[in-house]
Amino acid sequence: MNDLDDLKQALDAATPAPDADMRARAIARAMENFDAAQETAPQPRPTSVRPARGLVRGVKTVFARLNPRLVLTASTALAALALVAVLPALREPAPLVPAVVREQDRATPAPALADDVIIAEEIAPAPRLLTRQADRRAAPQGGTLSLDATEPAILPAPDAPMLEPADTEAYPEADPNPLKVTAEDPVSTFSIDVDTASWTMIRNALNRGQLPPEGAVRIEEMVNYFPYDYPAPEGGAPFATHVGVTDSPWRAGTQIVQIGLQGAPVPDKPPLNLVFLIDTSGSMNQPNKLPLLKQSFRLMLGQLAPEDSVAIVTYAGSAGRVLDPTPASDRATILAALDRLQAGGGTAGQAGLQQAYATAREMAGDGEVSRVILATDGDFNIGLSDPDALKDYIATERDSGIYLSVLGFGRGNLDDATMQALAQTGNGTAAYIDTLAEAQKVLVDQLQGALFPIADDVKVQVEWNPAAVAEYRLIGYETRALRREDFNNDRVDAGEIGAGHQVTALYEITPVGSDARLTDPLRYSGEARAQGRDELGFLSLRYKRPGGTDSVLIETPIRAETPPLPDAPFAQAIAGFGQILRGSDLIGDFAIADAIALAQEGRGDDPFGYRQEAITLMRIAQSLSAE
Repeated sequence: MNDLDDLKQALDAATPAPDADMRARAIARAMENFDAAQETAPQPRPTSVRPARGLVRGVKTVFARLNPRLVLTASTALAALALVAVLPALREPAPLVPAVVREQDRATPAPALADDVIIAEEIAPAPRLLTRQADRRAAPQGGTLSLDATEPAILPAPDAPMLEPADTEAYPEADPNPLKVTAEDPVSTFSIDVDTASWTMIRNALNRGQLPPEGAVRIEEMVNYFPYDYPAPEGGAPFATHVGVTDSPWRAGTQIVQIGLQGAPVPDKPPLNLVFLIDTSGSMNQPNKLPLLKQSFRLMLGQLAPEDSVAIVTYAGSAGRVLDPTPASDRATILAALDRLQAGGGTAGQAGLQQAYATAREMAGDGEVSRVILATDGDFNIGLSDPDALKDYIATERDSGIYLSVLGFGRGNLDDATMQALAQTGNGTAAYIDTLAEAQKVLVDQLQGALFPIADDVKVQVEWNPAAVAEYRLIGYETRALRREDFNNDRVDAGEIGAGHQVTALYEITPVGSDARLTDPLRYSGEARAQGRDELGFLSLRYKRPGGTDSVLIETPIRAETPPLPDAPFAQAIAGFGQILRGSDLIGDFAIADAIALAQEGRGDDPFGYRQEAITLMRIAQSLSAE
């Protein structure tokens, strides 16, 4: 007889005989508990007292209620069991008991569980292997856990990360302006542009640690984002024309000709009729879209005069007017209508535009300015969605004298191409708002220029002198190019200038005889016979008074000895930075470090910190480019 036999005999001798009455009482009590468990017990009232649950507390309670003799006997039996069964079992992994939360048990509250019980939660996007209680989660409120060895055991996968929407951003397709030989093509014609959306999109991308998409880089919008110290017009003219010439910072032997237009302020503001056309489709359901849009319009409302009027039209799966024309002084009613807006549904942009234009016509009055302000991410997917088709539709509406401005919000599905097409065709401007600070700049600080036009269909034409200029190229304005014959055609649409607006355009020219020339002169071009070497070129501008049909012509010679305009180094730094982002091969070895140095040199007066912010963004781009 070995030691285990001796132990077994000792245990048998110490174990009392079964008590039939105690067994019957225990079974009866168990049946009562089972019957009670089939009902829905009331939820426990919250309390700061910790409940007496858990394995240790339960064991203590059981032992406290047992007869001391029975406790001694049970403890002896448990010790033997540990020697015979538990210790060998610890040498090998114990099989896991499957556990599943049953749907039919949802109504019954979960009991307290021992710390070594294996549990699982329901609703798993993808099942994964069950683990022990050390890795468990609490049971769902109001649910029970049942053990069933015949059912598979699952645990929920970790919370799924928030996925960014698919990147479907679209930008206008336009190749950079080429270098042109003056003797072959001496005339350059384009429409002015006061949009600023490109710079804001570039800033947004860099602040997210990404270089901007090449299509988002429009150099004229980058340059025109910043204010310049141009003299104001005199004698009641709507704007003043300024020209400056300086050496090029990126290619020795070439020069930069800077053209600056300064709009006049509006002495007496006419009443405004504004229709807020707000995209409430599902794609606007992001913090930097509809919520930011609401906050931005709140800022704008504070700038309106009591005699101004506001209406709100929304579009998603369909379009509708959610606020009838309301005096701007009734701020509470307008804000309440804004606050009620929710995002959801498709994007019926065409229907929204039709409703907005109809509302604007209804509000129009003599001597008043009517404007539709479209706020969207540009994602039109119901009705007309092609930019060309939308342009044709808006072209038929602009003759009524109603202006269209476009405010872009959000990233990921931003359709910049559509927004540019709408703004350019609708006699308006395009801006991109990514922060409340940008909304302050566009809708508060520069609101007068955004809402009150002072000149329509402004066109620029420069005839370069082949006796003085061998080559030239317009930096930017690719989406604003016009044919030479369009300049004198008053039926051809062009850009608008608002009150106090500024426009800057830069040409790079190669003087005749410069070693920087990239093309060979033609033998029979007639360059040698050209006269007037003191003039680099001749600047012509055409514009219409708001609501007019006939254009006014302004002409200015560009002389070789013209001094540079104020802030020329900073404007050139931004233009050089834009060409680097576009991957231009016409700027030699000019690098971001050179653009930073030039911007620091020309930073000048910077009351709002825009120029310092630009220098910081250049440094970010420099770091990203070095990765």
